[in-house]
Amino acid sequence: MSAAESLPSPPIDALYSDHHSWLFGWLRKKLSCPHDAADVAHDTFVRILASRDALAGVREPRAYLTTTAKRLIIDRARRHKLEQAYLAELEQAAASLDGFPSPEQTVAALQALAQISAALDGLPPKPREAFLMHYLDGQTHATIAAHLGVSTRMIHKYLVRALAHCALADDGDEDAGSAGAAAASPAG
Repeated sequence: MSAAESLPSPPIDALYSDHHSWLFGWLRKKLSCPHDAADVAHDTFVRILASRDALAGVREPRAYLTTTAKRLIIDRARRHKLEQAYLAELEQAAASLDGFPSPEQTVAALQALAQISAALDGLPPKPREAFLMHYLDGQTHATIAAHLGVSTRMIHKYLVRALAHCALADDGDEDAGSAGAAAASPAG
């Protein structure tokens, strides 16, 4: 047994006080960021504390510290690469999904619903309900017929009646709009 092997390894508190500032300086130069350097220096000593008998037989504490720190840097780089890939996937998934409607889209939808409601005013309940179930809910004629207790042929008639009613209501709105515009324009 040589004399070097019989030397006791330094306790962790001595290792920290003797080499922390040196390790931090080395990491700051290597990482170009004092915050990352402080994190890796801290993690290096945490890893040494966590591993049992890590300091047993350590002859070159600085070499041991740099090896541990390099491995931690590699682990951080791998984790960062994995996080970036995960974030890119999340971004791509979010881009493919329809998000919440903008305020303008919400207002436009509300205005369209108000126009549909106004156009359906005056229709009997069953044709109105058939129209809403078919065009807004996407229900089939058979489903609507079962719900309303009528034949599919009757649903077809209800929908034709509702569409004709909407067309007449739309023509009335256009006539009223053009008459209002003609009344508002000065005579030349």
